[in-house]
Amino acid sequence: MKKTILAAALLASAFTAGAAGAADWKPAKPVEFVVTSGAGGGTDNFARTIQAIVTKHKLVAQPIVVVNKGGGNGAEGYVYSASAAGDPYKLTFGTNNQYLLPYVAKLGYKASDFAPVATMALDEFLIWVNGESPLKDTKAYVEAAKKPDGLRMGGSQSKDTDQTLVSLISQATGAKFTYIPFKSGGEAAVQLAGAHIDSNVNNPNENIGQWKAGMVRPLCVFSPARMEAGPKVAQGMGWSDIPTCKETGIAIDSYRMPRTVWLPAGAPPDAVAFYADLLKKVSATPEWKEYIERTSQSDAFMAGEDMIKFVKQDETRAVEVFKAEKWIVQ
Repeated sequence: MKKTILAAALLASAFTAGAAGAADWKPAKPVEFVVTSGAGGGTDNFARTIQAIVTKHKLVAQPIVVVNKGGGNGAEGYVYSASAAGDPYKLTFGTNNQYLLPYVAKLGYKASDFAPVATMALDEFLIWVNGESPLKDTKAYVEAAKKPDGLRMGGSQSKDTDQTLVSLISQATGAKFTYIPFKSGGEAAVQLAGAHIDSNVNNPNENIGQWKAGMVRPLCVFSPARMEAGPKVAQGMGWSDIPTCKETGIAIDSYRMPRTVWLPAGAPPDAVAFYADLLKKVSATPEWKEYIERTSQSDAFMAGEDMIKFVKQDETRAVEVFKAEKWIVQ
């Protein structure tokens, strides 16, 4: 597993070498979009949005079939695709769980079993409290979390993206949290709206309904800059009115989850280049811009060395937390 980044870098080199030949390879049969989540989840929405755009604009002549394999926090989908080494017809959609899951669970695949194709967007993370909470800002929130009982923090899954962020917040502030894992960010949102937990670290799209209803309230966003300006959402606030967490005194510059696309390792370099080019075209369409705005994600297309650099930084920081929390499997 320690060789993951090296393998990814070599694959990136292969991508670069094959870029010129991208036009020489095109799908000659139906393409599978392997979704590492259940139907209706964020990754499913991500993949189906791309499927719809490709179909509408006739960017690929062959049919695209979406296959959901979300068991084991997405491991089912990765194992399925990894078993088809070299197959350029299984495009796998996920997040940073592709390269982080093998650290915390014994699985039937390694991160190096895949060739990186592209990162399409970044999901932001925010600290949210109940709409009636007396904690009106991050300073009051951190002070409350430093008290002996700390705060109850909800999130999606355990030893995953949400709990990793909670650990980083604790390290940065000295706050104490009882982390309560739920099956999804949607469930964590319901629990916070009902005041069964004190806070969560949901993405914008997971809490927006409760925010519009006044049942939850954002305190800050873990982004290097404030989110894009747009219409007001609730209580006279829009996304750009939410301060960054660094602005409010939490020493975390950025924490964002990538929406990633992969091919099985050994896929032809020109096929990797073809799909990277295809996804770049998708990212330029009005429908993709609408998806980004609707889900309150950040548009961030990356391929080749740019994607490798992001993955390396994200992986390194997460693994430091895994080691500190003793989550790494032996």
